Amino acid sequence: MLLGATTVVLSCVAPLNAGARLKTKEYAKKYIISLHDLKANEPFYFSYPESGGSKNSFIVKLQEKAAGGVGEDGDIVAFNQYCTHMGAPLEGKYNKVYKVMGACPMHLSTFDLTRHGMIVSGHATEPLPQVVLKVEGDDIYAVGISGLMYGYRENPV
Repeated sequence: MLLGATTVVLSCVAPLNAGARLKTKEYAKKYIISLHDLKANEPFYFSYPESGGSKNSFIVKLQEKAAGGVGEDGDIVAFNQYCTHMGAPLEGKYNKVYKVMGACPMHLSTFDLTRHGMIVSGHATEPLPQVVLKVEGDDIYAVGISGLMYGYRENPV
C-alpha cells in the first residue's frame, strides 16, 4: 500500500519540474575581455552586472564544450563566483582537470562548469548563476544572468 502512495506522489511531482528553466534577467551589454586575451583554464574575474566594486563573476575557457558556452568551440562560460549556499567566494578554487569550481571554503560545495554550474557535491541546493555571454568579433560581452545571485531576493535591477 505504501508503494502505491509513493508512486502517486512522484507522478504528481514530476510534471511540475518537467521543462523547468532558470529565470534569465537581461542587463545592458558589458565588455568583459577579448577572445585573444582569454587564456585556457585560467579564470578571469570581473564585476557584473554592477560596475566597479568586487569582482563577483568569472569567465573561463574550459577547452571542453559546455552548456551555455560561446565561442568557436562553445567552451567559454561565465558565472557569478559566490557559492549559492552561504555566499563564500570561490575565487582560486577552479579545478581545470574536472572543469569544476570549488570546493567552497565553507562547506565544500562544488559546481560543474560544463553543465550550467550544476552542483556536484556539498551543501548548496542551487547551481551557480550563469552569466549569459555574447561574442562579437574578438570581443566577449556579458548580457544577462541566468539564475539567482547569492544574497538577493531577485537579481538587481
